[in-house]
Amino acid sequence: MTHFALSAAFATSLLLAAAGAHAAPPAGQDAFAIGQVKVDVGGRKLNMYCAGKGSPTVVFEADGGRAGWDWSAVMPEVAKRTRACVYDRAGYGFSDPAIRASTAGNASRDLSFLLKNARMMEGPYVMVGAGYGAMIAQQFALRSRGAVTGLVLVEAMHEDALPGDRAASLEAAAACIDSAGQGAACAYPNTAINGEIGPALAAAQAAQVAKPAYWRARASELDNLAASANQMRTARKPFGDMPVVEVAHGEPSAIIAAVMQVLDKQK
Repeated sequence: MTHFALSAAFATSLLLAAAGAHAAPPAGQDAFAIGQVKVDVGGRKLNMYCAGKGSPTVVFEADGGRAGWDWSAVMPEVAKRTRACVYDRAGYGFSDPAIRASTAGNASRDLSFLLKNARMMEGPYVMVGAGYGAMIAQQFALRSRGAVTGLVLVEAMHEDALPGDRAASLEAAAACIDSAGQGAACAYPNTAINGEIGPALAAAQAAQVAKPAYWRARASELDNLAASANQMRTARKPFGDMPVVEVAHGEPSAIIAAVMQVLDKQK
């Protein structure tokens, strides 16, 4: 992924152009473009958004450097069947800045506090994770003492096959910290998981990349990928008869179908 510096206004225009010529965003997408429920996880708060009713609760974990709004084309469809929740990791979206190393282990612990303090810790949960977020989802599942009853892994990052361009990505993120501090911003590229992006979500994404706190969190995730991989190796054990579905390409329809497949296998 190549990052480049540009003005916040230009970043907004690029993101709006990426949204296409639609007069309105997909139904329900604007809810992802604003802060929702802020949950304390120990002196700081993470943003969380839930919709729908039923059990199990489907919890979505975004890829590295991404916020909960990445699931704006997926979560509403899942919420038609059961309760579905997205959240922003520390430093992303509408959550407070990160105050410790952004490792998969720390993120999974934050998620535990988030669900507990949101009075949702009883489970059961189906975890859906993309890329780096799949590593966090598995960490959480392995430590949840049976609360997680299904997994959907989208283009999952594996602890023994980390991206080869980590150093270049980290260098680019560090440069973007400086750019944002000087009033410029770097690009926040779209993802297929989003589907179409409306003006409100495009503006929220442009506002995020103008914040040094976002790039610090992104740089910390990249800088700690090896540590995250080691944490995953330490925690790794068989998932037994838990349904686990892997999705090779992150199109919304494929992800939705995989989630429904896992939900169908719930007892």
